[in-house]
Amino acid sequence: MPTYQHATVRGLRMFYREAGDKKSPTIVLLHGFPSSSHMFRDLIPQLAGKFHVIAPDYIGFGYSDAPDVNEFEYTFDNLAAYVDEFLFNVLGLKKFIIYVQDYGAPIGYRIAFKHQDAIEGIIVQNGNAYAEGIGGAFDPMKPFWAHRTAETEAPVRALLTLPTTIFQYTHGVKDVSRICPDAYTVDQHFLDRPGNDAIQLNLLHNYQANLAHYDEWHSFLRSKQPKTLIVWGKNDPFFTVEGAQAYLRDIPKAELNLIDTGHFALEDSSELIAQKIVSFFG
Repeated sequence: MPTYQHATVRGLRMFYREAGDKKSPTIVLLHGFPSSSHMFRDLIPQLAGKFHVIAPDYIGFGYSDAPDVNEFEYTFDNLAAYVDEFLFNVLGLKKFIIYVQDYGAPIGYRIAFKHQDAIEGIIVQNGNAYAEGIGGAFDPMKPFWAHRTAETEAPVRALLTLPTTIFQYTHGVKDVSRICPDAYTVDQHFLDRPGNDAIQLNLLHNYQANLAHYDEWHSFLRSKQPKTLIVWGKNDPFFTVEGAQAYLRDIPKAELNLIDTGHFALEDSSELIAQKIVSFFG
């Protein structure tokens, strides 16, 4: 059974879920926007028999501390630094597999680039690292990235609303009755906390900084050839199939699985994804 704990990282409380035998290979599950480790609630029990599983909530997300934007720098560099400290210094992990989805990709790849020998494998689930993978759903953000004003921010604020959160969970899904409403309801609860809009807008604006790191992440993938499993919801409007296929340029031996679902593929395909992980890494 999973446990639910907080660790102190640089004076802030970071929530995490943990399951499985610590002697087993470790998988670190890195969640996306606007979610938390809650997105892995169905996957964790399916992996715990074979792996030691760790799933943190980033600072500003889920049950972790969410300091005001005037007290904490909400950038991907800083979120990754806190996860890095948590994994290596607080938990004392030496080697692990990373599972990256959405925001988990730029956070996970920063950690992987810094600690290349610690990465025993990568599971990519709609976690982008290639320019061609950025879908049309990002178009409203491009003026905001170029010049941040109240006017360019307005369309981006729509990403923080319940209709958009539901869209992220249901778009491209074959059978919407498989999507548990708890998922988007929990996400929206945290999005709607006072001050959280400012946190998320800072991160959405900073997302463009990830693109400048793509070349170095590609060089890591090419030089290290990490054992890589790609399980990608092929109907994702944010991170497209082209972004999944692009990994094969740098890691030709990666196993690519395109799944007929959307951005949050675990919501209706956790059994399939768990089976793929166990057979690939088990």
